[in-house]
Amino acid sequence: MDRVEAYLHRIGFDQHDEPRVDALRELQVAHLKSVPFENLSIHMGEPIVLDPEALLDKIVGRRRGGFCYELNGAFGSLLEALGYRVQVLSARVYGSSGLGPPFDHLALRVELEHPWLVDVGFGAFAQHPLRIDADADQLDPAGVVRVRAVGGDLDVFLDEKPQYRLDMRPYVLADFVPTCWWQATSPDSHFTRSLTCSLLTDRGRVTLSGARLIVTTDGRRREQLLESDAEVLAAYRAYFGISLDEVPQLKRDRFRTFPDSHSSENRKG
Repeated sequence: MDRVEAYLHRIGFDQHDEPRVDALRELQVAHLKSVPFENLSIHMGEPIVLDPEALLDKIVGRRRGGFCYELNGAFGSLLEALGYRVQVLSARVYGSSGLGPPFDHLALRVELEHPWLVDVGFGAFAQHPLRIDADADQLDPAGVVRVRAVGGDLDVFLDEKPQYRLDMRPYVLADFVPTCWWQATSPDSHFTRSLTCSLLTDRGRVTLSGARLIVTTDGRRREQLLESDAEVLAAYRAYFGISLDEVPQLKRDRFRTFPDSHSSENRKG
């Protein structure tokens, strides 16, 4: 089995025709339902390497997930191998204090008869490709999406809430390495302050946050606190297909506290 076949098998998609939007939509949904959004490597002391071979080994060979740089980076490589024209885009994520820094998020632009935004690395977000060139509401299983021009950039909204601002210039995976390192090491990064593993399901979403299992089905949310390491490891296997030797632990002491002048609240530009 070659690398493309192995990746398609990983997401339960065993055959593919020529590039077209309905096939792209099926690939995106299959990826979202098979490869979890997770930040376990950060708390397990595993290096995050933004290299196509390393990402393929993690997601396909080790059957793990990752966060945006890994998930969209790997998915972009798969799409290119299948004949799609793909560009890597940078985005600044909207948070409680406004826009985050450049390269805060990695998304994909796929060129077919129209340009499409593809994103399998933003957690609970749009499930289908989105028209980049359409200034109108777009209905998605996750809600109503709208893409609005802001100068030369694009703001992406979900149910009228801004998600991120896309820089429309093309980049390469290596451009994201410094910010990926910051996300994985800084005490100001929300990825170093939380443990999460989350996956889209046919009827909702399942998330394991530390020992708290959250299952949403048809809009109804159920939470359960798992009481032992054995239960947590079993949940990783049952819900996400991830086999671990030990339970990941939130390790705040792994991340050095920087002086206030370098905190995210004081950075400019």
